[in-house]
Amino acid sequence: MSETPKPLRYVDIGINLSDPVFRGKYHGKNAHEDDLSDVIQRARDVGCAKFMVTGSDLVESKHAIDIASKYPGFCYATVGVHPCQAKHFDKHPGGATKMLEELRTLAISSRDSGRAVAFGEIGLDYDRLFLSPMEPQLKYFEAQLDLAVELQMPLFLHSRAASEDFERLLAPRLAKLPKRGLVHSFTGTLEEMQRMVDLGLDVGINGCSMKTEENLEVVKAVPLDRLQIETDGPWCEIRPSHASAKFLDGAPEMPKSVKKEKWQKGCMVKGRNEPVAIARVAHVIAKVKGVTVEEVCEAAWNNSIRMFGLGEEAS
Repeated sequence: MSETPKPLRYVDIGINLSDPVFRGKYHGKNAHEDDLSDVIQRARDVGCAKFMVTGSDLVESKHAIDIASKYPGFCYATVGVHPCQAKHFDKHPGGATKMLEELRTLAISSRDSGRAVAFGEIGLDYDRLFLSPMEPQLKYFEAQLDLAVELQMPLFLHSRAASEDFERLLAPRLAKLPKRGLVHSFTGTLEEMQRMVDLGLDVGINGCSMKTEENLEVVKAVPLDRLQIETDGPWCEIRPSHASAKFLDGAPEMPKSVKKEKWQKGCMVKGRNEPVAIARVAHVIAKVKGVTVEEVCEAAWNNSIRMFGLGEEAS
């Protein structure tokens, strides 16, 4: 008699559940009912057993912690200020020192309560300097790295078109962080990925990580013991125009998708990526790497638990 296969289980290590679109609000206007609980349940139904809700500034980090407190043992938060928000340090009432102290206090309390498991999303983004100039990005990436080292929290990192400065600031601090961290939504070159792995970092893969043939070569080369999976919803869906789309044959079916104006309970919203899609991300990764989905899921699960804990014992 053949053994019953183990059910697939996933950690979505990058999901922006505090985004208003998961409450039915788009560009400040209500388009449909709050369906956050449905979004979460759809993901749980396909085996997504853990979420890491991304914090991108002080306010969003607090929102992420609130969601983690409402879904204990299932949702966990990250705490940090995204590079595109770095200019807000100097604009903060009381200045950057005050904002860093508030961030430190928030990180300590949420870490100690078990609700926050990583420091981030921090890093550098030179693709979007119109949102925050290079100088505050560099200054406050460094300051937040030092804070993460002080608090001994693994890193949840962002890097876009900034690999030289990113690695220069990161490398000397990683030796002081036993669990290192993860570069999420990775879209860099094969050489950049190999340098990340050499630094002891894991690599987070989502739909945006698999847009081009070059991206797929990178995904193929990511060692299984350094791979983690994410959706980065409500963004980064796998689109028909992506190089990865040809690997969707045989992938798990997604719920029906409708325009937000025609929302129906139980349906996904077109253009709003959801954590239920993590099953498709894992499917494509497996096809690209020429391994089973079970191997991808088990490796990614173990890597996420080993790095972030998430209320589980690492195997």
